[in-house]
Amino acid sequence: MSKKVLLIMMSIFCATVLGIGIYGYSLYSSLNKTTESIYEPLERGETSKLREKKPDEDDPVSILLLGIDARPGERGRTDTIMVMTINPQQNNAYLLSIPRDTRTEIVGRGVQDKINHAYAFGGIDMTIDTVENFLDIPIDYYALVNMEGFVSIIDILGGVTVEVTQNFDYEGYSFREGEMTMDGQAALAYSRMRKQDPRGDFGRNDRQRQIIKALVNEAASVKTLWKMDAIMEVIEANVRTNKSQEDINRLSKHYLDAARNIESLTLNGQGQMINGIYYFIVDEGERQRIQSILKEHMQLNE
Repeated sequence: MSKKVLLIMMSIFCATVLGIGIYGYSLYSSLNKTTESIYEPLERGETSKLREKKPDEDDPVSILLLGIDARPGERGRTDTIMVMTINPQQNNAYLLSIPRDTRTEIVGRGVQDKINHAYAFGGIDMTIDTVENFLDIPIDYYALVNMEGFVSIIDILGGVTVEVTQNFDYEGYSFREGEMTMDGQAALAYSRMRKQDPRGDFGRNDRQRQIIKALVNEAASVKTLWKMDAIMEVIEANVRTNKSQEDINRLSKHYLDAARNIESLTLNGQGQMINGIYYFIVDEGERQRIQSILKEHMQLNE
């Protein structure tokens, strides 16, 4: 089974922890060390849509969330690509998942390919350039997350609680309708199941979003403060970002409430075989629809 679900949840959670989800985050003496360890600035080229100056404290921002499954010494591929836009004035956030097989131009390579190949070709900078070109919006921040810490993070938080909407058994776990608290392994199994769901991928996506929202709420709770040392160890080993400590403090202070009000966006398309390779095809009309929504949310047309 693909590890995409795990990577989706880990990337969202770590972005929340890093930038928008923890009260009193700067109170811990280990923050400076952790921030320095995970900080990796960007080297943006002429194709970049990066804004000339950082957004002011009440301006909308965008965060690219990338999940990878890479062994030591390998770059790997981004099996999860998600974009979160946060608008503190509207007090909400949009979350868009871009399927890894989406066929688009790989900026800097001049070819049409799967969007997740951009990271293998040119690392984080080429990935951001490609995503910016696909969505026609600037990416302000990124969080790159290796899957290794996901289960540990859930367990450190004491589990997540979601409302199960259908009965099913999967990977040794039994899920029954009603409220259920899950540890890391159970949450992973809950999010992975697809074939038993009559809605297929759409049903699985809904369960993924349930876990994401539960993670955000757990990460934002005051009780998380007492677990920060353990959480920081996992972050330091598994996360890289271009957020400085100043960025983290600002996002935590001004964007927390908005980031907890997440609305999911769906990128519609269809699978197609081209020269024997499977791609997810998004037509131009659908791409422009998503672009318009994100631009409006980021107030780029004003």
